[in-house]
Amino acid sequence: MHRLWGRGPSPSCASPNFPDDAKKRAERILQACGGHSLGAYSISSGIQLIREDVAQYIERRDGGIPADPHNVFLSTGASDAIVTVLKLLVAGEGHTRTGVLIPIPQYPLYSATLAELGMVQVDYYLDEERAWALDVAELHRALCQARDHCRPRALCVINPGNPTGQVQTRECIEAVIRFAFQERLFLLADEVYQDNVYAAGSQFHSFKKVLMEMGPPYAVQQELASFHSTSKGYMGECGFRGGYVEVVNMDPAVQQQMLKLMSVRLCPPVPGQALLDLVVSPPAPTDPSFMQFQAERQAVLAELAAKARLTEQVFSEAPGISCNPVQGAMYSFPRVQLPPRAVQRAQELGLAPDMFFCLCLLEETGICVVPGSGFGQREGTYHFRMTILPPLEKLQLLLEKLTRFHAKFTLEYS
Repeated sequence: MHRLWGRGPSPSCASPNFPDDAKKRAERILQACGGHSLGAYSISSGIQLIREDVAQYIERRDGGIPADPHNVFLSTGASDAIVTVLKLLVAGEGHTRTGVLIPIPQYPLYSATLAELGMVQVDYYLDEERAWALDVAELHRALCQARDHCRPRALCVINPGNPTGQVQTRECIEAVIRFAFQERLFLLADEVYQDNVYAAGSQFHSFKKVLMEMGPPYAVQQELASFHSTSKGYMGECGFRGGYVEVVNMDPAVQQQMLKLMSVRLCPPVPGQALLDLVVSPPAPTDPSFMQFQAERQAVLAELAAKARLTEQVFSEAPGISCNPVQGAMYSFPRVQLPPRAVQRAQELGLAPDMFFCLCLLEETGICVVPGSGFGQREGTYHFRMTILPPLEKLQLLLEKLTRFHAKFTLEYS
């Protein structure tokens, strides 16, 4: 055990089965750990070396815009960082409680966390007719209505979208930043799918980059927290629970309170921190591992893109189902037409109509999808979320089986 976890190098670092750069990378991370071991606590904000690597990654991603490692906090997945930032915003009682604008459809982490913290969920609807675009006029509507019963203090944007799979344009992001600045809202940018962009003409733009390029007053005053994770992208290492948040223009006193909140949990899992370092600091073109890494990365993303196109195509050709382009992320969110008798039967059972459909689908075919009512949707519309992760051949069979079931279900309840 001393050789594995003590001060000596790990035996794997001497193995001929690993490229030299991989062994050097492992040794570098171990040297930065307390006691040179993944089993030791790190400081609460994360291993300093890895925070520096994250900052360098952000700078590369954003075309050289500086990133300060002191503004980077490592976390137990992005979810933990999101909850921590939301805790900072808790304030007031009754009509003065903090309101947070979140997109509908949304990732349920947000609604659950806001309920747990006693905050007010303020829904703004993405525009399904425009490929789930974010409309600033809709933000204004949601904000004005919310001011009657809470004090809106924050705006959350998920880009690329979960469950909706859209990728916001730069023009949209600029408009959102101007809106947040004008209304004095803290911005939360959930960007965990930033490496998952597939559609031709779509491109990921980080909120940090756009904010900085807009210049003063936005670049020096607008508060922003942006999140990333090891769970998504081309790595998909969700079980290691690695993530980070970068804060921009946060008051230093508030940032100290954020560190206190993180200190209560001691530190993020150190193996997850090490995994995060591999995500943000992959092999360089001069490294022996680069060719293999690049080939595997491109293969993963190319297959995801093919599966995104296939999903959109099959659903869009199926009667009673429509699906916006899966521009990014890992899911499709098709809209499904349900016969009135099926809606009535669902109500008799005390179920949301799309939940009833999804349960029938599961019982008859074994296919598990998530009802749109779990994410939020406009009244009178029904959706489900389906992952695009299964192998291409299996996904093709699943899609065909699902569309056949929908046709049978529609006939049965017509």
